[in-house]
Amino acid sequence: MGWPRAVVFDLDGTLVDSAPELARLLNKVLSECGRSEIEPARVRGFVGDGVARLVERGFAETGTATADECRTATERFLAYYEAEPAALTRPYPGVVDTLARLEREGRRLAVCTNKAERVTHALLKALGIDVFFSAVIGGDTLPVRKPDPAPLLAAIRRLGLTEAGAVMIGDNEHDAATAEAAGVPFVLVAYGYARVPLSQLRADATVERFEEIPDALARISPA
Repeated sequence: MGWPRAVVFDLDGTLVDSAPELARLLNKVLSECGRSEIEPARVRGFVGDGVARLVERGFAETGTATADECRTATERFLAYYEAEPAALTRPYPGVVDTLARLEREGRRLAVCTNKAERVTHALLKALGIDVFFSAVIGGDTLPVRKPDPAPLLAAIRRLGLTEAGAVMIGDNEHDAATAEAAGVPFVLVAYGYARVPLSQLRADATVERFEEIPDALARISPA
């Protein structure tokens, strides 16, 4: 098998479309707190920094709140999420077949996300795609999270490899910045939850569909 040996994926907006799920749970928590619901399209812009920031943004959108109120709401959100992580979340088209192809090619696959690690494992298992990943790094696995490069480097190390043999695949500005800071080539998926124009993101390749990833990897030279 040639380069790259390690392929590290972001989760939300890259492997799975979770925005409907996150909007449902956020609105459930907001409603329980006597607050108005937020349009799901608006919640898409809150995704990418972990549940705590998602909840904070939801509270900021609907009024003011203390740190303790946000903390309690975050704990409730996580409890709901872990109990039913995939009611509305689905892998993007082509994910399962493409992951199987990459695995057949002998590549080692990992997930590096800002979602809590425990919920990430529950979600991957509920969707039946956990079997493809030999390493999972969540937003609470280390003291830091993306865009710090440490989580990506930790995922690569858990695969038994180095950044010289790895590529990062993601959908937003955090993923692009993480890959750049780690010195790892970056493949941008154009369908995700980026909060800035895609033209502003440094990427070694861009794909419109998940099925295009193997061909994109073949076009990238090692860093």
